[in-house]
Amino acid sequence: QVQLVESGGGLVQPGGSLRLSCAASGIIFSINVMGWYRQAPGKQRELVARISPGGGASYEDFAQGRFTISRDNINHIVYLQMNSLKPEDTAVYYCHAENVRTRITYWGQGTQVAVSS
Repeated sequence: QVQLVESGGGLVQPGGSLRLSCAASGIIFSINVMGWYRQAPGKQRELVARISPGGGASYEDFAQGRFTISRDNINHIVYLQMNSLKPEDTAVYYCHAENVRTRITYWGQGTQVAVSS
């Protein structure tokens, strides 16, 4: 059974930081591209950042320079370090996995991030 379990969300003031974690089980972690998406109220889900099995990372423009995605291939965890948070970063953040061979994808249940003073 595949599980992607996110944690680390919460309420933070503008300018603050949070680190999200996603623990993966039931997949061959080393052949999955891992990603973080987010969905704000009334908006479509959007990509935040992705990281390849080898550690190559890519970011959407709004995340570049503020967010850092990383992965622990031994413990099967992917992280999203978010700094300089803004109110517009408020959203539910979802962990995503895509098998590079089969293209099968999986989603976590999401973790809420709220940025407000």
